[in-house]
Amino acid sequence: MEREIYHPPVLLKEAIHYLNAKKGVTFVDATLGGGGHTEAILKANPENRVIAIDRDEEAIERALKRLEPYGDRIAVYHANFSQIDRVLETEGVSEVDGVLFDLGVSHFHLRGERGFTVWQEQPLDMRMDRSQRLTAREVVNELPERKLAEIIFKYGEERFARKIAREVVRRRKVKPIETTTELAKIVEEVIPKKLWAGRKKHPAIKTFQAIRIYVNKEFEEIETAIPKAAHLLKGSGRLVVITFHSLEDRLVKNLFKKLEPEGFKIVTKKPVEPTKEEISHNPAARSAKLRVLKRL
Repeated sequence: MEREIYHPPVLLKEAIHYLNAKKGVTFVDATLGGGGHTEAILKANPENRVIAIDRDEEAIERALKRLEPYGDRIAVYHANFSQIDRVLETEGVSEVDGVLFDLGVSHFHLRGERGFTVWQEQPLDMRMDRSQRLTAREVVNELPERKLAEIIFKYGEERFARKIAREVVRRRKVKPIETTTELAKIVEEVIPKKLWAGRKKHPAIKTFQAIRIYVNKEFEEIETAIPKAAHLLKGSGRLVVITFHSLEDRLVKNLFKKLEPEGFKIVTKKPVEPTKEEISHNPAARSAKLRVLKRL
């Protein structure tokens, strides 16, 4: 049963390779999740130590059970990864050999009861950190139509954003939209069926992605965290980032380009993608891209 709660780490071999984890010593796993990447780093070299960060207390609790055998070789912090500098200061560490970001939504969240999935009826929540106040329910039921449309278009690249926002506002005047299935149904009815019938992806996935990104301030977190992480690297230290959709990948690519003149080199001119073999074993990996930045 325990194995079922851990999603398979994506691009695991590639991440360990580009982090130089076999030569390592001190690493940051900025997105602990199920603990798979952290465990692989610890296994790569018996001298390795990992400082891990996650904004989700439940995820930390589960990962700690998995990582218990590694004792004091791991330190875990409940924090946003944009606070990486404070976390390292607390640890008394000024620089590290590598930092890993896996920006995907874990199976733990998708299979949980927090409203991340379009496929099951759940409360509209979408918070990765349940201590924060803003939820998807408030976004869907309280934001002005124009703002809602802007979010769905900007973070979901959904061309029907205005129509979806208009219909959401019309429906919520009758009764509040409370569940994932209610919201998904609205999107289904707005997007012409000929454009989504027969496809594997649900037509509401882009809308859900957009609202999740907004609720969790995901892009603001990335924009703050990556430059901080880069400047906390030792000479020749590596920053490895795994993304799962084009908006994220573009953001990381541009952040890396901005950092190049500050004493960094982009190691991966083109992103590393999962092999066909990995995708066959873990279909969730199919959209993953890995980029690497090295400190000179």
